[in-house]
Amino acid sequence: MNQDNTKSDEIDVLALLHKLWTKKLLILFTVFYFAAFSFLGTYFFIQPTYTSTTRIYVVNQATDNKNLSAEALQAGTFLTKDYKEIITSNDVLSEVIKDEKLNMTVAELAKMILVDNPTDTRLISISVNAKTGQDAQTLANKVREVASEKIKNVTKVEDVTTLEEAKLPESPSSPNIKLNVLLGAVLGGFLAVVGVLVREILDDRVRRPEDVEDALGMTLLGIVPDTDKI
Repeated sequence: MNQDNTKSDEIDVLALLHKLWTKKLLILFTVFYFAAFSFLGTYFFIQPTYTSTTRIYVVNQATDNKNLSAEALQAGTFLTKDYKEIITSNDVLSEVIKDEKLNMTVAELAKMILVDNPTDTRLISISVNAKTGQDAQTLANKVREVASEKIKNVTKVEDVTTLEEAKLPESPSSPNIKLNVLLGAVLGGFLAVVGVLVREILDDRVRRPEDVEDALGMTLLGIVPDTDKI
């Protein structure tokens, strides 16, 4: 009895695989359709964004020597967090908006800025996302200039060194067209396969000799051939 059930299961799996194979053109068409739709949607309807990044190095010269203690290093780490808050403060962003004559609020500009501090370093990266590469580069450098002066005034450090100026980005940072097309193709293929399998599983019509045996619970003795196909 168990052997019959196992055999029936194997036949069902093979039948499903055969069904997928017979529907391969439909699946491929669905994959292509979703990939093309993702490409067109990404290319024509999603606003590209450009990112430019500048980096600064902030060190208190009074404590920057070979005899730095663990407490001094820890204090430097806490100060780095302070620098990040200063960079995105209202005073800094308001001055940037005023100098660049931007038609936006402080909150809108803050959403365009990302400040990052790599672990165990006193390096600070300032990244700006904008609709054009020129805007991203200009704003990143301007935020760095204004923030550097603000950091020196507030924390009394002697110098804020520009490690890397913002450069003009050559290509958009988002959207990722290749990734979106790939995701669209995968989604299309998945939906097509699921649709074919679900339709096959829910189809209770008698179409094969095995279906007759399953429906009647009787052994099939013979099959009448279709003379039209001979």
